[in-house]
Amino acid sequence: MSPSIPPFLKPVFPLFHPLFMWTILALTLYALYLGIQIVRLRSAEGETKTKLIQGKFAIKHYQIGSVILALMVLGAIGGMAATYLIAGKLILGPHLIVGLSMTGLIAISAALSPWLKSGVQWARVLHVSLNLILVGLFASQAVTGIKIVQNIMNPPPAIASAVESVPNPIASLMDSSQTAKP
Repeated sequence: MSPSIPPFLKPVFPLFHPLFMWTILALTLYALYLGIQIVRLRSAEGETKTKLIQGKFAIKHYQIGSVILALMVLGAIGGMAATYLIAGKLILGPHLIVGLSMTGLIAISAALSPWLKSGVQWARVLHVSLNLILVGLFASQAVTGIKIVQNIMNPPPAIASAVESVPNPIASLMDSSQTAKP
């Protein structure tokens, strides 16, 4: 059974997940900036160090990282739900696999938090490595996501006719309940 999208949402529904994920990408780049400031703080001295301390970059980095983790999980679930609502099935392709991998990577990165707070060097290196991989994957997802949105908004004729030929059980139930009057 495939639920249908309300008619007033059909034109904009395919844009929810991409816009949400682009927002998370922007937050991720901000978290990267904060992380770079933390590294600068560790090696700074004198007045520069005092100025950097006032920025409270470590606290901001931790907080924005927590928000990104939560939003990434919601974005992954939302993307799969949107795909199911639009296509009537999950499409097992590179975009889905990379998106799920990214969700796993960010969870591992966030799980390093206790060691990061203790200043354990291997945790810092792993955290930075995972997050740089994550940013790279995010960039690739942005490219493939744009292509997916273009295909949804302007499907090739063969796909458009195939999607239109798939029966929608909820729509047929609604049509029969409106025509059958007691």
